[in-house]
Amino acid sequence: MLDANSDATAARQKVRASYRSKIWTASLIAIAAVIGGVAYGPYILPGETDAAPVPPPPRVSVSAPIHLDISKRLTLLGQFSPTQEVELRAQVGGILTRICFKDGEIVQEGDLLFQIDPTPYLIRFSEASAALANARTRLELANVERTRADSLQKNGGGTTQNADQKAAEQRAAQAAVDSAQANVLDAQFDLDRTRIFAPFTGRIGTHLVSEGNLISGSRNATSPTTLLARIVSTESLFLNFDMSENDYLAFQRERQKQTGPLAGKVKFALADEKSFDHIGTLDFVDNVLDRSSGTIHARATVANADGLLTPGGFARLRIAIAPAAPALLVPDAAVLPDQSEHLVLTIDRNNIVTPKQVEIGDMREGLRVIRSGLERTDIVIIDGLPSARVGSVVAPHDKQIPPISD
Repeated sequence: MLDANSDATAARQKVRASYRSKIWTASLIAIAAVIGGVAYGPYILPGETDAAPVPPPPRVSVSAPIHLDISKRLTLLGQFSPTQEVELRAQVGGILTRICFKDGEIVQEGDLLFQIDPTPYLIRFSEASAALANARTRLELANVERTRADSLQKNGGGTTQNADQKAAEQRAAQAAVDSAQANVLDAQFDLDRTRIFAPFTGRIGTHLVSEGNLISGSRNATSPTTLLARIVSTESLFLNFDMSENDYLAFQRERQKQTGPLAGKVKFALADEKSFDHIGTLDFVDNVLDRSSGTIHARATVANADGLLTPGGFARLRIAIAPAAPALLVPDAAVLPDQSEHLVLTIDRNNIVTPKQVEIGDMREGLRVIRSGLERTDIVIIDGLPSARVGSVVAPHDKQIPPISD
């Protein structure tokens, strides 16, 4: 019995020893594999790994800057106003009997526009004419009586007193004639004002009083009168605008270099236009700055033969304040802000992105004027800027910058 227990114990110890031996062997194999991998890792061929492919360089659009003679200029907002504008008012009162135009049409100078009932003024004119005829008859009688009195006095048949009296009566009769003539002219004036004519060629607005209404009129500007319509000239218009004090000083310095008074042209674009194709002539600059706004008023005259322009409309205008000088231009999107400075990205012969610090000017039809920092031979990245990194290689392809005119 003792021998059997001893044999079982010995068998279990043998199994444990065999298991521990296997564990140590497996551990040694794993350690050897790790050490071998580290040792032989540098000698593995590149083709034997799964490395990611290198991406191609990003595509960008490039162009040389545009070279153009550019004049320094101001871009301002202006408003059109008529060169002539009249409120048509009656100078005599009465019933409005006729309106002789269509609202909004072009009327010519001298066209009949309104007719006021002339009847009371014809009566007054007739009365004044009759009074003038009566006064002239009295003057003729006074002339005869004075001639007779003078003749009697010379022949000793009349007294000096009688001759003097007839002379005074003659002068009184002459004064009565003069007064009657003035009354006729006054009556004629009122009669003529019953018809209202166009003072100049222009566009008339809507009539403000209908036919059959009683209107008031007066020759006195301070007395109430009825406004009948408004008429404005259209063959030419004023383009009014204001300049800041700094802009005015720059303009004035350039103006002093020019010959002739205000020898400047103004280019302008209408509200629905992008290009500045219209031209006007600068003909007035005010003589004092507005203290409240710090601006000075100026004006250009523009032709309007086709009637396209309308008083009250707005336009963007440009005024040159310095002579034209060579300049480089690039798309505004190609100019990158860098704190208080500006950069453009260029590429060299090896297509490597290189930044250049530039000084910028104003805008010209979507292009930015580059005052300094860029050369005509530089190749500028104009599209694909987000993928271009300074110092990296890019794949450029040419893109033409649209040409512009100053």
